Amino acid sequence: MWWFQQGLSCLPVALVVWSAASFVFSYITAITLHHVDPLVPYISDTGTIPPERCLFGIMLNISAFLGMATMYVRYKQVYALNPERSKIIKLNKIGLTLGLMSCFGLCIIANFQKCILYYIHVLGACLTFGVGAIYMLVQTVLSYLMQPEVHSKDIFWIRLTVLLWCCSSIVSMFVSSVVLYSGLYGTNLVQKLHWDPQEKGYSAHIISTVSEWSLAFSFLSFFLTYIRDFQKISLRAVVSLQGQTLYNAPQSFVTDEQTLLVAGSI
Repeated sequence: MWWFQQGLSCLPVALVVWSAASFVFSYITAITLHHVDPLVPYISDTGTIPPERCLFGIMLNISAFLGMATMYVRYKQVYALNPERSKIIKLNKIGLTLGLMSCFGLCIIANFQKCILYYIHVLGACLTFGVGAIYMLVQTVLSYLMQPEVHSKDIFWIRLTVLLWCCSSIVSMFVSSVVLYSGLYGTNLVQKLHWDPQEKGYSAHIISTVSEWSLAFSFLSFFLTYIRDFQKISLRAVVSLQGQTLYNAPQSFVTDEQTLLVAGSI
């Protein structure tokens, strides 16, 4: 059995691989069609013009679904491991709520393009990255609270390192974006897809785009830390039959059948 076939480890693996592929495929398509500059465009810019916009949207919607599934399984795992620790249970519920909000924000990013509905797109980005960073913080705190009985110290330090990477990328992107869109370098920069290195504001633009890519991959790296945990989880379905037929049986027949079941005749 391969490592990604153990337990439900395929879930975070699928989330990371699929999300990375959605960024890369949209980027390659946009570059091939000369819709954006090859040197580190905004991720959102690679999903602005058809056909890459269609690819970007559908792939990110699937990523949002995989993210919700991964976060829910993580929630159930933490709950099962700490059924009587009220502090962890409360934090775990908060983490699930934040995670689902972040996934909803990803759906907004996928379906409301930056150059068309800018403020809604920014709202989605704030939900995805801002609320998502708080989700990462909650999961890091949970990892700290569950060591050394459930979690090793190593996994806590790895998640803390990725969290710090995420936070530094957010700060860098926020500061550079504020400088870029402050009006010092012109107006309607939101619609701008091609940049000349000689233009004013180019340095701030590059810092902002590099920070955005760094932020995206810090999120993916955080979910990679779930793989080892998910290897210890299995999923099975339990089928409970409510009758011997799939048709709507008369009530008298159901009563007779229940009587026979109790009597042990069936």
